[in-house]
Amino acid sequence: MSRAVDGTKRNNRRSKILKLAKGFKGRRHSNYKAAKDAVTKALDHAYVDRHDKKHTFRSLWIARINAAVRDEGLSYSRFINGLAKAGIQLNRKALSNMAIEDPTAFKAVVEAAKKAIQA
Repeated sequence: MSRAVDGTKRNNRRSKILKLAKGFKGRRHSNYKAAKDAVTKALDHAYVDRHDKKHTFRSLWIARINAAVRDEGLSYSRFINGLAKAGIQLNRKALSNMAIEDPTAFKAVVEAAKKAIQA
């Protein structure tokens, strides 16, 4: 059986890779062999970075909470400990948004955490 050099399956596979390589520089967007490697690497990085984004945002929320809590005279770790003792279950994203958008409600949460620490 002869080898298909210009078959539709081969063309479709190659055009799919070249479509994914749209916007790449140099021959990485037009040469199949170079585009295949570039697209593979790009997809690997995209997968890893989607998971890293979660860690990055969590550290951003923690930094924001820490800054807001220090204005109230507490450290981040003591604040989180106070929340656990008070039985307040708010995630860090919600606490961060609360510290920025609703400082009065955040102060009430901080006071509840302070009372729980002292008790």
